[in-house]
Amino acid sequence: MSARTRRLTTAQALVRFLSAQYTERDGVRRRLIAGTWGIFGHGNVAGVGQALLEAGEDVMPFHQGRNEQSMVHAAVGYARQLNRLSAQAVTTSIGPGATNLVTGAALATINRLPVLLLPGDYFATHSADPLLQQLEHPVEADVSVNDTLRPVSRYFDRITRPEALIPSALQAMRVLADPAETGAVTLALPQDVQAEAYDWPEEFFAERVWYVRRPAPDPVELTAAVEAIRSAERPLIVAGGGVHHSEAEAALKAFADATGIPVASTQAGKGSLRHDHPADLGGIGHTGTAVSDDLARTADLVIGVGTRYTDFTTASGTLFQNPGVRFLNLNITGFDAHKLAARTLVCDAKSGLERLLEALSGHRVSEAYEAGYRAGKERWDEVVEASYRADDESAVPTQTQVLGALDAAVGDDDVVINAAGSLPGDLHKLWRSRSPRQYHLEYGYSCMGYEIPAGIGVQQAAPGTPVWALVGDGTYLMMPTEIVTAVQEGLPLNIVLIQNHGYASIGGLSEETGGERFGTAYRFRAADGTFTGAPLPVDLAANAASLGMDVLRAKTVRELREALATARASDRPTCVYVETDPAPTAPPAEAWWDVPVAETASREAAVEARERYDRQVAGRRRHL
Repeated sequence: MSARTRRLTTAQALVRFLSAQYTERDGVRRRLIAGTWGIFGHGNVAGVGQALLEAGEDVMPFHQGRNEQSMVHAAVGYARQLNRLSAQAVTTSIGPGATNLVTGAALATINRLPVLLLPGDYFATHSADPLLQQLEHPVEADVSVNDTLRPVSRYFDRITRPEALIPSALQAMRVLADPAETGAVTLALPQDVQAEAYDWPEEFFAERVWYVRRPAPDPVELTAAVEAIRSAERPLIVAGGGVHHSEAEAALKAFADATGIPVASTQAGKGSLRHDHPADLGGIGHTGTAVSDDLARTADLVIGVGTRYTDFTTASGTLFQNPGVRFLNLNITGFDAHKLAARTLVCDAKSGLERLLEALSGHRVSEAYEAGYRAGKERWDEVVEASYRADDESAVPTQTQVLGALDAAVGDDDVVINAAGSLPGDLHKLWRSRSPRQYHLEYGYSCMGYEIPAGIGVQQAAPGTPVWALVGDGTYLMMPTEIVTAVQEGLPLNIVLIQNHGYASIGGLSEETGGERFGTAYRFRAADGTFTGAPLPVDLAANAASLGMDVLRAKTVRELREALATARASDRPTCVYVETDPAPTAPPAEAWWDVPVAETASREAAVEARERYDRQVAGRRRHL
């Protein structure tokens, strides 16, 4: 090795490079790649695996996973908890190990959360061809299964020569650290290139700091925004995940305190204000609160802060019904800021809210408007209390009573994680967020199986924080494998496992859309061939115990409260298992969601569902 170069394999150089990358925002510096998850096979064991071993834990901490998809989920949970300022890498072999990354990559990119993916690939030299697990394409020899990661990655490259790593690695870090660009980043690593040595310039391993920008709003856009707010009589803020990513919660609170403009939140934005703040109206859209959705229908100005306006938020284009409604979108990406033909403030959420507040000095909504939404908030609080209340503590709990018991058990800084099923709707309507990071809902991809590995990522990011992964039986059966990782690492992850014998959420949706709950119950086949027999004799609590968790079975509301308290006090991974009363107790949807219904059908349920659908879809409007 000369004074100006260092001879390392490509994999060794990559690990050394990653260990020297940092982000900095507001004077706080963090490692950009804080650790690497891995499962080893022939596609990475002698390359990245050897490099991690040689570097050691001080240079690059290693985390052993059980499923490639769940490793990405853990990394995403980690990045979200740290406001996208720190991320983790995931290394896999070729073949199924690599394709298992695709779901996690899609989840990361859709939610705008950073993760670095390092799948193995075929030999760049094609000297051994085809390899075990290699996809052969008859007319495109450079295609591999890793190309499935292209559409779900914000940056993708295949490193076919050692020296090609240098520009690609720098681009990868740029994308990961850029709040307007971030998502999954994939560097596909051919096996032979991973192990190939090269004389690397020492500058490649120098410490680099990637400054996370807080761009301020353009003065012309700011002036137009201020004019729009001052002229609005019924403005409403829709707070999205960008509020959290920017750490703009205090700025939003100051803005709401000064102006009296109410705040409704998306799934990603819930917790932007504490639940008992006078201006916090809770969730908005299909799973929103009555007070949020009522205001949304009459709002003349909707101020989106860090939201991308998914169909759940807009009630599939039916929510914002005021004929004169206009939109003002504050977002760090122009792509999202321009949605719904909005006036735009393309800037950082915290910076934008602070500048708006300065420019709006003295402005406040009318007393009548403020009194009206506060009264609506009080009425909804009564709905929450009724949903949580259990008059008979010896009874089998309903799902909303499970949430009520958990609400009573958690502290302000506990983190509650969920992603799919009927729980997201109940949580969005009912959960009372007490801190910015307490409510952790992955609803961009709504991926079953996310919760348990994400809980591990959150605990890695915030050691000592009580974490609760809420899962139904369908989600649990998808991906319980990382329980083993939590046990191995001594992480006191809490799982609340709700058994309702099937897909409760999709069962209800199927019934509403004329599908008659077809294929949504976990039951034996009946004589007519349908899955309508007795419930399956599975014991998910025993399964969790077999993977190393402490398991507490709760049959009544009283037992559930006791089990949750025991779990929170434990320093071991603990599962609270409860079978719930299947009767729905959550408040009904306050706004529509478009799931197209069969236009022609012979079954009466589908015919009636189509009639309801046609009435609802007539309320959709395009905001131009």
